Amino acid sequence: MSLIQALGSNANGGAEAYFVSLVGAFKHAGIAQSAAIRAHVGREAALARLGVAASVLPFTKPFDFSTASGIAAIAREQEARFVIAWMNRAASLTPAGPWKRIGRLGGYYKLKNYRGFDALVGNTQDIVDWMVREGWPKARAHYIPNFAAAGDGAALPRATFDTPEGVPLLLGMGRLHESKAHDVSLRALARIPDAYLWIAGDGDEEQKLKALAAELGVSNRVRFLGWRDDAPALYRAADIVVFPSRFEPLGNVVIQAWAHGVPVVAAHSAGPGALITDGHDGYLIPIDDAAALAARVQELLADPLRRTALAAAGLRRVEAKFSEAAVVAQWRALFDAMGGL
Repeated sequence: MSLIQALGSNANGGAEAYFVSLVGAFKHAGIAQSAAIRAHVGREAALARLGVAASVLPFTKPFDFSTASGIAAIAREQEARFVIAWMNRAASLTPAGPWKRIGRLGGYYKLKNYRGFDALVGNTQDIVDWMVREGWPKARAHYIPNFAAAGDGAALPRATFDTPEGVPLLLGMGRLHESKAHDVSLRALARIPDAYLWIAGDGDEEQKLKALAAELGVSNRVRFLGWRDDAPALYRAADIVVFPSRFEPLGNVVIQAWAHGVPVVAAHSAGPGALITDGHDGYLIPIDDAAALAARVQELLADPLRRTALAAAGLRRVEAKFSEAAVVAQWRALFDAMGGL
């Protein structure tokens, strides 16, 4: 094997889902690899379907006496040239060795966890610029974006979640966490009387959000779907994706919506603000502005041609910059620059 990808999270989230996507992309490109992961039934099954060997290690802190030695043993056995560590936990437990260590950052993580690494990869230019400002050598800081691709499968039937045919359907994706601002989507829904809202994700805010939906009088038009592994079917079912995150370094939901041909309205947080050209391939609204979100959604619902135009422009962005082939090519170039696989 030439490469190990290490993920220490057992959560469900965008970074974890993209980990599996990038493993799959490398597999499709013929890059020999294996994975070192924390126990997670769904992730283990997904890697098995891809035909990628996965070693399950504890990835616990602070008293973890076996993960680092386990990664080292796998790397030596497979003569790995590189280990890619995803996020802080994996980075802090990935040992030095004859292999090169690459940290993959999807946020503004603690760089002390990457001390001694050979390179860091940020999935936005802003993250890369931040690394350098924090003292990381510019020559070892690299920008490689996430890719997006339309998944297989038809739209999920609305009846699956007791949603009438013919009504406007909004889709919110992401953890049920304050940073994702699903509360803003609920407040916007209260201003759009005919629409329904599906929220796909799990997290600690679920009961709080359900209570808010009841307070706003929209419970009958909101469906909390929990964590879903069928994102393509959800995107295809929706008329508009709403993404009002208060804090979002990248906003993978934006490029996934583009890839599936769905128009998106997002808050002007860091990631979506860098991705979206307002009015061309999506709409940007101020953070925490439910009235603005509702107004943009209603504008799009009233203008099908505008929805089509925004979706088409987004798809062109994906094809030009965020395709699987383009992103894998950038990773290959980095590996080559660091001595080759």
